[in-house]
Amino acid sequence: MAVKIVTDSLSDITSDLAKKLGVSVVPLYVRFGEQVYKDRIDMTTEEFYKRLVEDPVLPTTTQPTPADFGAVYDKLAKETDEILVMTLSSKLSGTYQSALQAKNMFTGKARIEVIDSQAVIMGLGLLVVAASNAAKAGASLDEVAAQVRDGVKRTYSVMSFDTLKYLARGGRIGKAQSFLGSMLSVKPVLWLKDGEVHPLTRVRSRAAGMDYLYNFVAGFKKIEGLAVEHATTPADAETLIDRLGAIYPKEKIYRATVSPVFGTYGGPHVLSVCVLEGKKD
Repeated sequence: MAVKIVTDSLSDITSDLAKKLGVSVVPLYVRFGEQVYKDRIDMTTEEFYKRLVEDPVLPTTTQPTPADFGAVYDKLAKETDEILVMTLSSKLSGTYQSALQAKNMFTGKARIEVIDSQAVIMGLGLLVVAASNAAKAGASLDEVAAQVRDGVKRTYSVMSFDTLKYLARGGRIGKAQSFLGSMLSVKPVLWLKDGEVHPLTRVRSRAAGMDYLYNFVAGFKKIEGLAVEHATTPADAETLIDRLGAIYPKEKIYRATVSPVFGTYGGPHVLSVCVLEGKKD
């Protein structure tokens, strides 16, 4: 029986891609006051970003419970005896701990391996795609897990923001704290390093931010996987994809929308690139 892959909704794996890959996605939660929504299930991304901008109530987020993961483990244990779980960075969320607790409470016969990807958005998503492909090719749980752990070291996510106010307000700003206080006329570009947010540079315009994202990708000699994401600006994402098509097959570039949970901290105008670097010879 093939290894079954489980991830969370901050992988930004679309429902169509999850179905194609055979991947189970456990949603995080977004809360507006007393109203709680499952990420991407109870509220569309379009509805979320509209409310984020217009609603005076600031959203908060919550990780899945161990029971949420446990229900998925129980279901998959009827189909396989090997399950690999890949979560977003444990430095950004308690989701990894929930997945681990669920594993420790699991009473079924399947063997479960839980990996902290140290990534988020399609940085995690690209690892999920690679893991799914390896599992479908017949790799064992140990082999797929080893491949993922190796891939964690070669995964990069770079994000261009219009503002850091959402990230600061939500307490997820990490090492980019140094950028606060000088953000009135510049656009911050951040990246995920060692599982948390770090500053990269500051640019003067959104176009300059897109140039930076393009040049970042162009700096890789080998690329195993590439994704472009946006929150509310699909035209900008397509423009960037068209440019990247000159250095990487355009049809292989994954398109994704930043989930409401990440959008709570990133705001409505995030644009990002995620790269799974190819292995060096």
